[in-house]
Amino acid sequence: MHWSRRVATVATACVAGLGLASAASAHERAVPRHVFAPYVETYLPDSPAALAKASGDKYLTLAFLQTATPGSCTLTWNGDATRPVSWSVYGSDIAAIRRAGGDVIPSFGGYGADTTNTEIADSCTDVNAVAAAYEQVITTYGVTRLDFDVEADSLTNTAAIDRRNKAITLVQSWARRHHRNVEFVYTLPTFTTGLSDPGIALLQNAKQNHAQVAIVNIMTFDYYDNQPHEMAQDTVKAANGLVGQLKAIHPETSTKRLWSQVGITEMVGIDDFGPPEVFTTDDAVQVERWAAKQGIAELSFWALQRDNGDCVGTGGSNTCSGVAQQTWQFSHAFAPFTKR
Repeated sequence: MHWSRRVATVATACVAGLGLASAASAHERAVPRHVFAPYVETYLPDSPAALAKASGDKYLTLAFLQTATPGSCTLTWNGDATRPVSWSVYGSDIAAIRRAGGDVIPSFGGYGADTTNTEIADSCTDVNAVAAAYEQVITTYGVTRLDFDVEADSLTNTAAIDRRNKAITLVQSWARRHHRNVEFVYTLPTFTTGLSDPGIALLQNAKQNHAQVAIVNIMTFDYYDNQPHEMAQDTVKAANGLVGQLKAIHPETSTKRLWSQVGITEMVGIDDFGPPEVFTTDDAVQVERWAAKQGIAELSFWALQRDNGDCVGTGGSNTCSGVAQQTWQFSHAFAPFTKR
Protein backbone atom coordinates (compact mmCIF):
# COMPACT_ATOMS: atom_id res chain seq x y z
CA MET A 1 0.00 0.00 0.00
CA HIS A 2 1.17 3.34 -0.76
CA TRP A 3 1.01 5.75 1.51
CA SER A 4 0.37 6.94 -1.29
CA ARG A 5 0.18 3.47 -2.72
CA ARG A 6 -0.67 0.04 -1.45
CA VAL A 7 0.41 -3.08 0.47
CA ALA A 8 0.71 -6.82 0.35
CA THR A 9 -0.31 -9.55 2.84
CA VAL A 10 0.21 -13.27 3.22
CA ALA A 11 -0.86 -15.12 6.27
CA THR A 12 1.06 -18.17 7.13
CA ALA A 13 -0.81 -20.09 9.78
CA CYS A 14 1.63 -22.60 10.98
CA VAL A 15 2.00 -23.12 14.67
CA ALA A 16 -0.66 -23.80 17.26
CA GLY A 17 -0.25 -23.38 20.98
CA LEU A 18 -0.32 -20.83 23.78
CA GLY A 19 2.78 -19.00 24.89
CA LEU A 20 3.57 -16.00 27.02
CA ALA A 21 4.52 -12.68 25.56
CA SER A 22 7.58 -10.94 26.95
CA ALA A 23 7.46 -7.82 29.03
CA ALA A 24 4.77 -6.55 26.71
CA SER A 25 1.91 -8.71 27.88
CA ALA A 26 0.85 -12.24 28.63
CA HIS A 27 -1.83 -11.87 25.98
CA GLU A 28 -1.63 -14.27 23.10
CA ARG A 29 -4.64 -15.52 21.23
CA ALA A 30 -5.26 -16.20 17.61
CA VAL A 31 -6.80 -13.56 15.39
CA PRO A 32 -10.35 -14.61 14.38
CA ARG A 33 -10.63 -16.96 11.39
CA HIS A 34 -12.64 -14.32 9.54
CA VAL A 35 -11.40 -10.86 10.47
CA PHE A 36 -11.77 -7.28 9.33
CA ALA A 37 -8.54 -5.46 10.17
CA PRO A 38 -8.05 -2.11 8.40
CA TYR A 39 -4.60 -0.60 8.02
CA VAL A 40 -3.53 2.28 10.24
CA GLU A 41 -0.95 4.71 8.88
CA THR A 42 1.46 4.74 11.82
CA TYR A 43 3.52 7.51 10.25
CA LEU A 44 0.63 9.83 11.11
CA PRO A 45 0.34 11.01 14.74
CA ASP A 46 -2.97 9.32 15.52
CA SER A 47 -3.35 6.92 18.44
CA PRO A 48 -4.36 3.47 17.15
CA ALA A 49 -6.40 2.89 20.29
CA ALA A 50 -8.28 6.15 19.81
CA LEU A 51 -8.95 5.29 16.17
CA ALA A 52 -10.20 1.85 17.16
CA LYS A 53 -12.55 3.30 19.77
CA ALA A 54 -13.90 6.01 17.47
CA SER A 55 -14.42 3.73 14.46
CA GLY A 56 -15.56 0.66 16.38
CA ASP A 57 -12.90 -1.44 14.62
CA LYS A 58 -11.59 -4.03 17.07
CA TYR A 59 -8.70 -5.35 14.95
CA LEU A 60 -6.11 -3.09 13.30
CA THR A 61 -3.17 -3.69 10.97
CA LEU A 62 -0.32 -1.35 11.96
CA ALA A 63 1.75 -0.16 8.99
CA PHE A 64 4.73 -0.20 8.68
CA LEU A 65 7.87 -1.76 10.16
CA GLN A 66 11.12 -1.29 8.22
CA THR A 67 14.80 -0.52 8.79
CA ALA A 68 16.02 3.05 9.24
CA THR A 69 18.74 2.68 6.61
CA PRO A 70 19.60 0.22 3.82
CA GLY A 71 21.88 -2.55 5.07
CA SER A 72 20.47 -2.48 8.59
CA CYS A 73 19.01 -5.54 10.34
CA THR A 74 17.17 -3.49 12.99
CA LEU A 75 13.47 -2.81 12.65
CA THR A 76 11.86 0.56 13.37
CA TRP A 77 8.42 1.99 12.85
CA ASN A 78 8.39 3.71 9.45
CA GLY A 79 12.17 3.95 9.31
CA ASP A 80 12.33 6.28 12.31
CA ALA A 81 15.25 5.29 14.53
CA THR A 82 13.60 7.06 17.47
CA ARG A 83 10.66 4.64 17.25
CA PRO A 84 12.10 1.15 17.81
CA VAL A 85 10.35 -2.16 18.36
CA SER A 86 9.61 -1.54 22.01
CA TRP A 87 6.61 -1.70 24.33
CA SER A 88 7.14 2.04 24.83
CA VAL A 89 6.08 2.49 21.20
CA TYR A 90 2.40 1.50 20.77
CA GLY A 91 2.37 -0.75 23.82
CA SER A 92 -0.26 1.26 25.68
CA ASP A 93 -2.38 1.47 22.51
CA ILE A 94 -2.18 -2.29 22.00
CA ALA A 95 -3.11 -2.92 25.64
CA ALA A 96 -6.16 -0.65 25.30
CA ILE A 97 -7.23 -2.34 22.06
CA ARG A 98 -6.98 -5.73 23.76
CA ARG A 99 -8.98 -4.58 26.76
CA ALA A 100 -11.72 -3.69 24.29
CA GLY A 101 -11.65 -7.24 22.88
CA GLY A 102 -9.46 -6.70 19.82
CA ASP A 103 -5.85 -6.99 18.73
CA VAL A 104 -3.28 -5.72 16.24
CA ILE A 105 -1.35 -7.14 13.28
CA PRO A 106 2.06 -5.53 12.66
CA SER A 107 2.80 -5.00 8.96
CA PHE A 108 6.27 -4.97 7.40
CA GLY A 109 7.37 -3.17 4.26
CA GLY A 110 4.97 -1.06 2.24
CA TYR A 111 5.66 0.93 -0.90
CA GLY A 112 8.02 3.38 0.80
CA ALA A 113 10.23 0.64 2.24
CA ASP A 114 9.94 -1.54 -0.85
CA THR A 115 11.37 1.23 -3.04
CA THR A 116 14.22 2.33 -0.71
CA ASN A 117 15.80 -1.02 0.21
CA THR A 118 14.59 -0.66 3.79
CA GLU A 119 12.15 -3.58 3.81
CA ILE A 120 14.06 -5.76 6.26
CA ALA A 121 14.59 -8.80 4.02
CA ASP A 122 15.82 -6.46 1.28
CA SER A 123 18.05 -4.56 3.71
CA CYS A 124 19.48 -7.37 5.85
CA THR A 125 21.36 -10.21 4.13
CA ASP A 126 21.52 -12.42 7.25
CA VAL A 127 18.55 -14.82 7.30
CA ASN A 128 19.00 -15.54 11.01
CA ALA A 129 18.97 -11.82 11.80
CA VAL A 130 15.77 -11.32 9.79
CA ALA A 131 14.15 -14.20 11.69
CA ALA A 132 15.34 -12.74 15.00
CA ALA A 133 13.78 -9.39 14.08
CA TYR A 134 10.43 -11.08 13.40
CA GLU A 135 10.68 -12.92 16.72
CA GLN A 136 11.41 -9.63 18.50
CA VAL A 137 8.16 -8.15 17.18
CA ILE A 138 6.23 -11.26 18.24
CA THR A 139 7.62 -11.30 21.78
CA THR A 140 7.64 -7.55 22.34
CA TYR A 141 4.00 -7.06 21.41
CA GLY A 142 2.63 -10.55 22.08
CA VAL A 143 1.15 -10.79 18.57
CA THR A 144 0.15 -13.91 16.68
CA ARG A 145 0.03 -12.64 13.09
CA LEU A 146 2.56 -10.74 10.97
CA ASP A 147 1.73 -9.06 7.66
CA PHE A 148 4.26 -8.56 4.85
CA ASP A 149 3.57 -5.92 2.21
CA VAL A 150 5.73 -6.93 -0.74
CA GLU A 151 5.39 -4.82 -3.86
CA ALA A 152 7.34 -2.59 -6.25
CA ASP A 153 11.10 -3.34 -6.11
CA SER A 154 10.71 -5.91 -3.33
CA LEU A 155 8.48 -8.04 -5.54
CA THR A 156 11.33 -8.72 -7.97
CA ASN A 157 14.17 -8.93 -5.43
CA THR A 158 14.55 -12.71 -5.65
CA ALA A 159 17.39 -12.93 -3.13
CA ALA A 160 15.35 -11.04 -0.53
CA ILE A 161 12.24 -13.11 -1.29
CA ASP A 162 14.23 -16.26 -0.60
CA ARG A 163 15.66 -14.78 2.62
CA ARG A 164 12.23 -13.73 3.84
CA ASN A 165 10.71 -17.15 3.24
CA LYS A 166 13.67 -18.90 4.88
CA ALA A 167 13.29 -16.56 7.86
CA ILE A 168 9.57 -17.39 8.08
CA THR A 169 10.43 -21.08 8.21
CA LEU A 170 12.93 -20.42 11.01
CA VAL A 171 10.28 -18.49 12.96
CA GLN A 172 7.83 -21.35 12.47
CA SER A 173 10.33 -23.74 14.06
CA TRP A 174 11.05 -21.28 16.85
CA ALA A 175 7.34 -20.86 17.53
CA ARG A 176 6.81 -24.61 17.74
CA ARG A 177 9.62 -24.92 20.26
CA HIS A 178 8.14 -22.15 22.37
CA HIS A 179 4.52 -23.31 22.05
CA ARG A 180 3.44 -20.14 20.30
CA ASN A 181 0.75 -19.52 17.73
CA VAL A 182 2.13 -17.54 14.78
CA GLU A 183 0.65 -16.71 11.38
CA PHE A 184 2.28 -14.91 8.45
CA VAL A 185 0.34 -12.92 5.86
CA TYR A 186 1.62 -11.81 2.47
CA THR A 187 -0.12 -8.76 1.04
CA LEU A 188 0.52 -8.54 -2.71
CA PRO A 189 -0.52 -6.33 -5.64
CA THR A 190 -2.90 -7.86 -8.14
CA PHE A 191 -4.38 -7.47 -11.58
CA THR A 192 -8.11 -8.00 -12.09
CA THR A 193 -7.09 -11.50 -13.28
CA GLY A 194 -4.94 -12.37 -10.27
CA LEU A 195 -1.32 -12.05 -9.21
CA SER A 196 1.52 -10.99 -11.48
CA ASP A 197 4.21 -13.51 -12.37
CA PRO A 198 6.56 -12.20 -9.62
CA GLY A 199 3.78 -12.64 -7.06
CA ILE A 200 3.29 -16.23 -8.15
CA ALA A 201 7.05 -16.82 -8.01
CA LEU A 202 7.14 -15.46 -4.44
CA LEU A 203 4.54 -17.99 -3.33
CA GLN A 204 6.28 -20.80 -5.18
CA ASN A 205 9.47 -19.90 -3.33
CA ALA A 206 7.57 -19.97 -0.04
CA LYS A 207 6.48 -23.52 -0.78
CA GLN A 208 10.01 -24.56 -1.74
CA ASN A 209 11.27 -23.16 1.58
CA HIS A 210 8.46 -24.82 3.59
CA ALA A 211 7.14 -21.42 4.66
CA GLN A 212 3.46 -22.15 5.23
CA VAL A 213 1.33 -19.32 3.93
CA ALA A 214 -2.00 -19.08 5.67
CA ILE A 215 -3.38 -16.03 3.87
CA VAL A 216 -2.57 -14.34 0.60
CA ASN A 217 -4.03 -10.86 0.82
CA ILE A 218 -4.44 -9.11 -2.52
CA MET A 219 -4.62 -5.33 -2.93
CA THR A 220 -7.59 -4.87 -5.21
CA PHE A 221 -6.85 -1.30 -6.32
CA ASP A 222 -4.22 0.73 -8.17
CA TYR A 223 -4.55 -1.35 -11.30
CA TYR A 224 -3.05 1.47 -13.40
CA ASP A 225 -4.43 -0.01 -16.63
CA ASN A 226 -6.48 2.94 -17.92
CA GLN A 227 -9.55 0.71 -18.10
CA PRO A 228 -13.03 1.30 -16.67
CA HIS A 229 -13.54 -0.44 -13.34
CA GLU A 230 -16.45 -1.64 -11.27
CA MET A 231 -14.38 -2.08 -8.14
CA ALA A 232 -16.57 -4.61 -6.31
CA GLN A 233 -16.90 -6.79 -9.42
CA ASP A 234 -13.18 -6.56 -10.10
CA THR A 235 -12.46 -7.64 -6.52
CA VAL A 236 -14.37 -10.86 -7.14
CA LYS A 237 -12.61 -11.39 -10.49
CA ALA A 238 -9.18 -10.87 -8.94
CA ALA A 239 -9.96 -13.24 -6.06
CA ASN A 240 -11.14 -15.94 -8.46
CA GLY A 241 -7.93 -15.50 -10.41
CA LEU A 242 -5.90 -15.79 -7.22
CA VAL A 243 -7.58 -19.03 -6.17
CA GLY A 244 -6.84 -20.55 -9.58
CA GLN A 245 -3.19 -19.57 -9.19
CA LEU A 246 -3.04 -20.97 -5.66
CA LYS A 247 -4.54 -24.23 -6.93
CA ALA A 248 -1.70 -24.50 -9.46
CA ILE A 249 0.87 -24.03 -6.67
CA HIS A 250 -0.95 -26.27 -4.17
CA PRO A 251 -2.86 -28.89 -6.20
CA GLU A 252 -3.11 -31.03 -3.08
CA THR A 253 -5.29 -28.41 -1.35
CA SER A 254 -9.05 -28.27 -1.85
CA THR A 255 -10.55 -25.22 -3.52
CA LYS A 256 -12.67 -24.58 -0.43
CA ARG A 257 -9.56 -24.52 1.75
CA LEU A 258 -7.81 -22.18 -0.67
CA TRP A 259 -10.71 -19.73 -0.43
CA SER A 260 -10.23 -19.78 3.35
CA GLN A 261 -6.67 -18.51 2.77
CA VAL A 262 -7.67 -15.47 0.72
CA GLY A 263 -7.45 -11.90 1.99
CA ILE A 264 -8.77 -8.75 0.33
CA THR A 265 -7.56 -5.19 0.87
CA GLU A 266 -9.40 -2.32 -0.76
CA MET A 267 -8.43 1.34 -0.95
CA VAL A 268 -11.55 3.18 0.11
CA GLY A 269 -12.74 6.04 -2.05
CA ILE A 270 -10.56 7.35 -4.87
CA ASP A 271 -7.29 5.44 -5.09
CA ASP A 272 -3.87 6.67 -6.22
CA PHE A 273 -4.66 6.19 -9.89
CA GLY A 274 -7.87 8.16 -9.58
CA PRO A 275 -11.10 7.72 -11.53
CA PRO A 276 -12.25 5.27 -12.73
CA GLU A 277 -10.75 3.43 -9.73
CA VAL A 278 -13.26 4.58 -7.11
CA PHE A 279 -14.31 2.18 -4.35
CA THR A 280 -17.66 3.43 -3.09
CA THR A 281 -19.62 2.80 0.08
CA ASP A 282 -22.02 0.67 -2.00
CA ASP A 283 -19.01 -1.36 -3.20
CA ALA A 284 -18.06 -1.93 0.44
CA VAL A 285 -21.47 -3.40 1.25
CA GLN A 286 -21.28 -5.71 -1.79
CA VAL A 287 -17.73 -6.86 -1.01
CA GLU A 288 -18.47 -7.59 2.65
CA ARG A 289 -21.50 -9.71 1.74
CA TRP A 290 -19.54 -11.60 -0.91
CA ALA A 291 -16.54 -12.12 1.38
CA ALA A 292 -18.69 -13.47 4.20
CA LYS A 293 -20.55 -15.83 1.86
CA GLN A 294 -17.32 -16.96 0.17
CA GLY A 295 -15.62 -17.66 3.49
CA ILE A 296 -12.38 -15.76 2.89
CA ALA A 297 -10.00 -15.20 5.78
CA GLU A 298 -9.36 -11.49 5.94
CA LEU A 299 -10.93 -8.23 4.84
CA SER A 300 -9.11 -4.92 5.09
CA PHE A 301 -8.75 -1.49 3.58
CA TRP A 302 -6.23 1.27 3.20
CA ALA A 303 -6.50 3.13 5.48
CA LEU A 304 -8.43 3.93 8.63
CA GLN A 305 -7.46 7.61 8.64
CA ARG A 306 -9.04 7.87 5.15
CA ASP A 307 -12.47 6.69 6.36
CA ASN A 308 -14.17 10.08 6.17
CA GLY A 309 -15.63 12.36 3.51
CA ASP A 310 -13.55 15.46 4.22
CA CYS A 311 -12.00 15.86 0.74
CA VAL A 312 -14.58 14.96 -1.89
CA GLY A 313 -12.94 14.70 -5.31
CA THR A 314 -9.37 14.24 -4.03
CA GLY A 315 -7.61 10.98 -4.89
CA GLY A 316 -4.93 9.11 -2.97
CA SER A 317 -5.03 11.20 0.20
CA ASN A 318 -3.64 9.84 3.46
CA THR A 319 -6.37 11.48 5.52
CA CYS A 320 -9.67 11.25 3.58
CA SER A 321 -11.38 9.01 1.03
CA GLY A 322 -12.23 11.56 -1.65
CA VAL A 323 -15.88 10.45 -1.81
CA ALA A 324 -19.01 11.70 -0.05
CA GLN A 325 -19.52 9.51 3.03
CA GLN A 326 -20.23 9.55 6.71
CA THR A 327 -17.20 9.26 8.96
CA TRP A 328 -16.36 5.55 9.53
CA GLN A 329 -18.93 4.46 6.94
CA PHE A 330 -16.53 1.99 5.30
CA SER A 331 -15.60 0.58 8.71
CA HIS A 332 -19.24 0.06 9.59
CA ALA A 333 -19.88 -1.67 6.25
CA PHE A 334 -17.00 -4.12 6.78
CA ALA A 335 -17.43 -4.65 10.55
CA PRO A 336 -19.92 -7.57 10.30
CA PHE A 337 -17.23 -9.68 8.61
CA THR A 338 -15.33 -10.37 11.83
CA LYS A 339 -16.45 -13.64 13.37
CA ARG A 340 -14.76 -15.89 15.88
